[in-house]
Amino acid sequence: MTEIPPPVTPPPFRAERRRGRQILKAVLALAVVIALVGIGTLSWLVYAVPLDLATDRTEAAPAVIVEAADGTLIGLRGELRGTAATRADLPDHLVKAIVAIEDRRFFDHGGIDFRGVARAAWRNFRANGVVEGGSTITQQLAKIEFLTSERTMKRKADEALIALRLEARLSKDEILTRYLNNVYFGGGAVGIGAAALAYFDKSVSDLTLAESAMLAGIIRAPSKANALHNLEDAQTRASVVLGAMVDSGVLTEAEASAARTAPATPNTSAPSRNGGSWFADFVLSEASAMVGPGLGSVRAKTTLRPESQALAERVISEKLADTADASPLEVALVAMTLDGAVVAMVGGRDYAASQYNRAVQARRQPGSTFKLFVYLAALRKGWTLDSALLDTPIEIGDWRPENYAGNYVGRVRMDQAFAQSLNAATVRLAQEVGIDDIIAAASDLGIDAELERNLSLSLGTSGVGLLDLTGAFASVAAGRMPIQPWAISSLAPTTGKGGLLAALPHQATQPLDHHAELISLLEGVVRNGTGRNAALDGFAAGKTGTSQGNRDAWFVGFSDQLVVGVWVGNDDDTPMPGVTGGDLPARIWQAFMAEETGLSPLQLGTVRPPEALAAPPPVINRAPVRIDNGNPGGGKDRGKKSRGGGKGKGKGNKR
Repeated sequence: MTEIPPPVTPPPFRAERRRGRQILKAVLALAVVIALVGIGTLSWLVYAVPLDLATDRTEAAPAVIVEAADGTLIGLRGELRGTAATRADLPDHLVKAIVAIEDRRFFDHGGIDFRGVARAAWRNFRANGVVEGGSTITQQLAKIEFLTSERTMKRKADEALIALRLEARLSKDEILTRYLNNVYFGGGAVGIGAAALAYFDKSVSDLTLAESAMLAGIIRAPSKANALHNLEDAQTRASVVLGAMVDSGVLTEAEASAARTAPATPNTSAPSRNGGSWFADFVLSEASAMVGPGLGSVRAKTTLRPESQALAERVISEKLADTADASPLEVALVAMTLDGAVVAMVGGRDYAASQYNRAVQARRQPGSTFKLFVYLAALRKGWTLDSALLDTPIEIGDWRPENYAGNYVGRVRMDQAFAQSLNAATVRLAQEVGIDDIIAAASDLGIDAELERNLSLSLGTSGVGLLDLTGAFASVAAGRMPIQPWAISSLAPTTGKGGLLAALPHQATQPLDHHAELISLLEGVVRNGTGRNAALDGFAAGKTGTSQGNRDAWFVGFSDQLVVGVWVGNDDDTPMPGVTGGDLPARIWQAFMAEETGLSPLQLGTVRPPEALAAPPPVINRAPVRIDNGNPGGGKDRGKKSRGGGKGKGKGNKR
């Protein structure tokens, strides 16, 4: 019987090798599957996902460029956006400058420059900090249009993926143009079209080599290298860009030297955020409210006269310097033509220290300037300039309004009572006329402030704004009502596309009744009354005002060319001992108006007080007006608020 040999067992190492090969095949197969899935997913993301997912910038508020009446550009608010540039609009030297400094291998990589990433990582490692970035222009476009500015690994991964998608769907020229139309260049300018306008007041196609180099250099540091704020840094960065162009072989050293010899400088008439002003803020606020989102940028042509504005600021500075103890005071001035066009506006002593516009935003007690409306209401009821008023001590409930000097005239002509700003006579007149008719007169002339219905209103105890009050006096100067102050003559898109968004406002055409009498009253204040410090050697008319406790001092008046209002006071409402409307405000008004109109200041002597009349005053045919639950002066509760309508021996407002 033949013996069967036992089976041969393979050596252990051969079995392990076989299992290893099987595992390797499985791993390779899995890797292929994963790779195919990854490639398929990436391909779908790159080719199938649309490119219209960029952040919608059309809802951003439009930028507003403010121009003075002579075309000088004086202000800018918001993101300035010019017309989107096409590739044909971009000068070759601009494209070369951008590529040389931002992404030298832009035309060679596929959206991610791995060589650039490695180089940046090595330089950052050697510097022990971040000194260079590795993002390409395509990645920057991805971040601008599709992503937020957060610094996370996920955001960087999304940025790379979107960059690949952009490269797969767009040409290099399309990517570059899209990037330049959306990148921020500082100075409020978004996009190359806006940057060319903001810095050089020209179109993109007209940029020079030096200007292109400067704009290219701003991108990395739009705040530090902003040519509007730091020209030296901007020119230094431009030189670096020119050097990068030479290193890239797209510019000769001779061409770079020529550009460095004649560096770019911003156009002084280009839109700038420098030199802010109360007027610019006022116009920007008005214009922003008039236009909606999606317009890009608009240009507001205004009524401001730069020479008038400079004069107003200089005069205020000089008069305050000449006035003892005036250092804590604030001042506001508004100048307008007889149709209400504002030509100058000062909202305080120093715009840099306070942007609060006291000419527009503040509501202060007008004092005796408000008597204009009392006397208009009286004229409407049949009173005349030679009608007699009774100026004697008066007590209405617990309110005792007094004249400024504490003395009384007795029987006095109405025009003399107005010129000397006699409080007691005015309160008696207001009693006869009625508060409702006084409020109606103020409204007719353009005062839309909420006025308190108490008798102390006749002495100016309800707050009003300087701009509105000056507009009311413009109604008298023009003989039409109501004159509404305005500052924007036209508003139109900067792109030139589309029509006028706003034009000259509709002006008042209703004749002002008793125009001649009002002119005579106001001229008498300057010639024979409390406003003689405002006198000129030509026609001048106006009214002084000083609120209770010398907290507010006013002079509002006009020549045959301009209407000007001046207010002086403290923001915290503290008294100004010795300051009245006939003093500092009148002197500021006179100095400004003299230079602006060419008239000479006229120094008048001390005016004699009005003479008492022998004839009796008109008979008051009705009982004194009783308002606010029977208290004609405003009552105890309103005393502090009204300053003159309260309890005790209140003098009321002054001249």
